[in-house]
Amino acid sequence: MAESMVGLKRSCRCAEVTEANIGQEMTLMGWVQKSRNKGGIIFTDLRDRTGIIQIIFEESDCGTESFEKAERLRSEFAIAVTGMVEKRSGAANSNLKTGAIEVRAKELRILSESEVPPFPIEENSKTKEELRLKYRYLDLRRPDLQRNIMVRSRVATMVRQFLSDEGFLEIETPTLIKSTPEGARDYLVPSRVHPGSFYALPQSPQLLKQLLMCSGFDRYFQLARCYRDEDLRADRQPEFTQIDMELSFVDVDDVLDVNERLLKKIFKEICDFDVQLPIQRMTWREAMDRFGSDKPDMRFGMELKDVSETVKDCEFVVFKGALENGGSVRGINAEGQAAMPRKKIDALVEYAKGFGARGLAYLAIHEDGSYKCSFGKFMKEEELDALVKAMDGKPGDLLLFAADKDKVVFDVLGNLRLELARQLDLLKKDDFKFLWVTEFPLLEYSEEEKRYVAMHHPFTMPMDEDLPLLDTNPGAVRAKAYDIVLNGTELGGGSVRIHQSDIQSRMFDVLGFTEERANEQFGFLLDAFKYGVPPHAGLAYGLDRVVMLMVGADSIRDVIAFPKVKDASCLMMEAPAGVEGKQLEELHIAVTAEKEE
Repeated sequence: MAESMVGLKRSCRCAEVTEANIGQEMTLMGWVQKSRNKGGIIFTDLRDRTGIIQIIFEESDCGTESFEKAERLRSEFAIAVTGMVEKRSGAANSNLKTGAIEVRAKELRILSESEVPPFPIEENSKTKEELRLKYRYLDLRRPDLQRNIMVRSRVATMVRQFLSDEGFLEIETPTLIKSTPEGARDYLVPSRVHPGSFYALPQSPQLLKQLLMCSGFDRYFQLARCYRDEDLRADRQPEFTQIDMELSFVDVDDVLDVNERLLKKIFKEICDFDVQLPIQRMTWREAMDRFGSDKPDMRFGMELKDVSETVKDCEFVVFKGALENGGSVRGINAEGQAAMPRKKIDALVEYAKGFGARGLAYLAIHEDGSYKCSFGKFMKEEELDALVKAMDGKPGDLLLFAADKDKVVFDVLGNLRLELARQLDLLKKDDFKFLWVTEFPLLEYSEEEKRYVAMHHPFTMPMDEDLPLLDTNPGAVRAKAYDIVLNGTELGGGSVRIHQSDIQSRMFDVLGFTEERANEQFGFLLDAFKYGVPPHAGLAYGLDRVVMLMVGADSIRDVIAFPKVKDASCLMMEAPAGVEGKQLEELHIAVTAEKEE
């Protein structure tokens, strides 16, 4: 039966007890990790969010009543213990922060009993994630998850303090807003008061923070909840938290400077890692050419090499066909991997096909300088030699080539490079390599919609020197946009915004917006821009991604208290779920069963 804690006050948390407390009487509260009855003496590990401390129960110290209660203790009972801190009688446990001490119990109260948990509460659990997420409140008792959530809390507090010291104001923006479906799908919320009308949950506070700049607040930030109805990945959730900011009277360098100093501070405080400033910058074009990715992992080399010029006159039909169709031939050098078994190479070919490749050409350079080549019979010896030279190949290296349209080649080799790095164990989680990727294309052409769409959003400023191209060659226009990348993951992104109405009108024209449609979707912003809008720019990080990389987790689910699974459902709450007919009637909504064809 559960007991009251009346008259008891916790002295401190479990792992906050130190050798300095030896000889003091203390009251501790927490959960039983495990309890071992050695006949006449009971050893209990008491756990809370700080760690574990060992409690000793002997009848001569705690009395018959407390000792009999101690005999009933099982994993996950919530208890309160009053006792004397002592030097540990047995060998010290170097794995515990409190391994040199123990508490000799004088009184025990069982505050709450527990059924047998559906899985052990332990670090690095091997239990299936689906089961753990169903009982997430138990999963969150695991020390590794608790550490992650506490790191997240520390990061949030530090960000608030740093930005506040830099003159930013924390301002909340609404989460019931107007739907502006440029980008991912909105989550829609029906209005009871306005039948047939819907709010949207914000994908980001983009338009509202720009309005705050119009309002003269100068520097804004917010830890903003955002929502996107899109397919999930390891680093994506339908709802997430952004470290969101906007600054007035600034250009690119100002935004990057304040954010570099923010990153330096939090990575020093949390990870004891010194971020070297200034952080390296690379244009989008250079990143694609060298790494096949706009978020390159800089922890290792294996860069792409364009060998189109070298092979342009060869008779190998795969290379020839790609070049004739306006594509390219590029390769990567897996140094020292010439002896890779054929089975492994075949697996890499299959992996490449998953990213659009029709195949993968390879050339292994044996230690004696001879070649083993999948396309050798279609090329002359001097052509192969020239190819090896262009790839900086040397004995022992394995060269892998893709030939197709540039987009496919980048996708294939960019991902193949990462897969090889995983296989060769080149990705150290505590080696933080930051990179700014700048000058993204302003627009990309959508084959589906047969028009240009904004690569970031319709309010991104073109590079000044590219403005004349907006009407003549929009695909070549670069944006004043920047992403902060860490170890191959995009942590966040932002841009300088358009603040001149004539440029904004030209942008809408290129995107195929009529004046009516632009006003219908963004009229409130365009109206605000008539009243002296300052030049402004901003950036937003995914807080979940930042913390995920800091703690070395493989998924953002490991740094979010109550995450969703791949189909955007919550296994614990069983959401989404149906609602009562009365609720739907009030919202003027009817749910109809899908007719079978």
